[in-house]
Amino acid sequence: MEPSQVQRAVAAAISTAGELGLQVNDAVVIHNSDRIAVRLTPCDVLARIAPQAWKDDFQFEAEAAHRLAATDSPVGELAPCAGPRVYVRDAFVLTLWTYYAPVGDIAPADYADALMRIHAGLRQIDLAAPHITVRIAGWAAEVDDRAQTPELPIPERELLSNTFKRVRNAMNQWDTGEQLLHGEPHPGNLLSTSRGPLFIDLQTCQRGPIEYDIAFVPTEVAVHYPGVNQPLVHQFRILMWAGFTTMRWRQSDQFPDRDHWRIEGFNRLRAALDRA
Repeated sequence: MEPSQVQRAVAAAISTAGELGLQVNDAVVIHNSDRIAVRLTPCDVLARIAPQAWKDDFQFEAEAAHRLAATDSPVGELAPCAGPRVYVRDAFVLTLWTYYAPVGDIAPADYADALMRIHAGLRQIDLAAPHITVRIAGWAAEVDDRAQTPELPIPERELLSNTFKRVRNAMNQWDTGEQLLHGEPHPGNLLSTSRGPLFIDLQTCQRGPIEYDIAFVPTEVAVHYPGVNQPLVHQFRILMWAGFTTMRWRQSDQFPDRDHWRIEGFNRLRAALDRA
């Protein structure tokens, strides 16, 4: 968000927290992209704030977190005073979460255990979520639409388009089980807390094989997850970098250090293709 938007978004969070009886003396932005995360103190609540167009995504995420908490899954929980509700103020939507202070590194085996536990919890809830093929089709459509990705060079556009076709073909070669997934369980979405590892950012929940989720975790973590189709995991790693890179070339993308990641995304995609 632009600085003027950030200032208004923080003010919206402070006002909303105050109406819920939370004491807020300070607000610190700890993440800023197309949405922001703000730590409110001394109440120690994390506010996630975005433009109002994000309302459905925020409601989906809040409902997913609420249901998973009932299964004892390792997920960051909503602030008890707020519940699974999306608040609207000054053209922004926001949700309020428990803030967890970081406590150190997460061992690969503990990371894998947390992923297995959240997968078990996701199997226990009924949540309408799209299939991963919907997301793949969306990325492919962005690559084909020059209006959405006007600065994407032609050779790289062809590379991404061919990669999405490759992964879809690979998926058709394996008969794997499917379930509700986290969608992006990468290290940036796993908190190290005094309660153990906790996953956040549940708005990306999708349906598909567990190998899709495993592709987002480091290789030293993936080896601790038993019974997976490793060749399919690698195809999904290729897909992960193709999707990540596509998003960086969106005209509307606000990812931090976007220009660097536009190039680095292609470097990592090519490296993954070479390994295949």
